Amino acid sequence: MEKIFDSHSHYNNKAFDEDYDQLMQHLKDCGVGYVMNCGSSVAASRKAMEQSHNSDFMCFCAGIHPLDIEDDTCDADFDEIERLAADPLCRAIGEIGMDYHYDDAASPEKQKEVFIRQLDLAVKLDKPVIIHIREAMQDSLEILKKYEGRIRGVIHCFSGSAESAKILVKMGFYIGFTGVVTFKNARKALEAMKVVPFDRLLIETDCPYMAPEPYRGKRCDSSMLHQVAQKIADELGRTKEEVLCQTYENAARLFEID
Repeated sequence: MEKIFDSHSHYNNKAFDEDYDQLMQHLKDCGVGYVMNCGSSVAASRKAMEQSHNSDFMCFCAGIHPLDIEDDTCDADFDEIERLAADPLCRAIGEIGMDYHYDDAASPEKQKEVFIRQLDLAVKLDKPVIIHIREAMQDSLEILKKYEGRIRGVIHCFSGSAESAKILVKMGFYIGFTGVVTFKNARKALEAMKVVPFDRLLIETDCPYMAPEPYRGKRCDSSMLHQVAQKIADELGRTKEEVLCQTYENAARLFEID
């Protein structure tokens, strides 16, 4: 069985509290070989670090998600993210980015400030970034173009156009796809996926969210990437084993996992 690398998960989410230990064993039994456990705030990043140190198949990233920006987000928060990022199991700065979907989110100006500050931290520490972009592609591209050649990473749960995917790949980014590719209305995601070079493609759950068909609406976990890989294989004219092998290799390369 080919091993799965889930390049974006949130096992620090309370949805996994009750059966965490049993689930970790289930993932191994289902062929999950490695997991990136993503921070979204200082507290979530700290919990992801603790979980990674108690696992033999997990690393983590530390960062402040655009929807976790608070009015009192301050220097102390960024200092703590930098401290967490110094941990040897921290393989990226993330999850960071821009999200204009919700009216009660931080202002675009504040989101840009926090995003740029964490991109600067990634450059300083020479770590890849895990980027969230939702309904903010143009502003995100304008910022990322200023870092071209100095930053590397993945645009996770990609929801942009095929043209945007081409631009980001040219800038050096990997592109991550979730269970969304299995949905009936996934045409846009599939069009974008098909323009991504095979060696820049990542698969991810974003669990506990984004469960693929036939599990849509249920709690997602990394074992469900079998369905994502099969859908991508069908669309690209490859085998599921080829997709799992290549995406594992891609994630291990990006996050420098032996």
